[in-house]
Amino acid sequence: MRSDQPANPSRRDFVKSTSTAGIAAGVSTQFPSTAMAQLSLPDVREKAFTQQVTLTINSRNHTLEIDTRMTLLDLLREKLALTGTKKGCDHGQCGACTVLVNGTRINACLSLAVMHGNDKITTVEGLGTPDNLHPLQDGFVEHDGYQCGYCTSGQLCSAIGMLSEARQGMPSHVTPDLIIPVALSRDEIKERMSGNLCRCGAYQNICNAIEDYAERNRETV
Repeated sequence: MRSDQPANPSRRDFVKSTSTAGIAAGVSTQFPSTAMAQLSLPDVREKAFTQQVTLTINSRNHTLEIDTRMTLLDLLREKLALTGTKKGCDHGQCGACTVLVNGTRINACLSLAVMHGNDKITTVEGLGTPDNLHPLQDGFVEHDGYQCGYCTSGQLCSAIGMLSEARQGMPSHVTPDLIIPVALSRDEIKERMSGNLCRCGAYQNICNAIEDYAERNRETV
């Protein structure tokens, strides 16, 4: 026994010594000294995979060399300055990043950009312009569904997507009959829009805007 080691080590000393030995053994096994010497952050960055991809966004083609790990949300905001699509939770739970891909609503934060080569993507910037608003955008203004506006782009894209789903006869959790065409009741709208959160609590006004738009466009809904 070493002279500097206590004859009766405490439990804490024993646990510390065995834990340190175990970690050292694991590191030496998984990361040999030669590999550790070669591994550095710049090397990791240099080896990051990139890929050229062409996306059609709001009827315009964009050919970009992008990191394959980049989400569609980050591409829209950071590469193309389409900041109408918002980053809320970044976990697919709030719906602020909802966009339309080939007419289907998705959470852009959960989808990699490289997955969408040749897809047709629509963001809120592609719905209307300040001088020529989409009718649903007009409805949000009329019914005061905007409030702070942070969730609005996702609400709009999601509403258009869910109206298309209803038109195709896709049921929701509250659809009472799977045979007859979907009737967009208030409960149907609330259920279908439940993936979009509003921090202002403007749900009543948002539902009013969607309900009014759907009523005005029954032949296309």
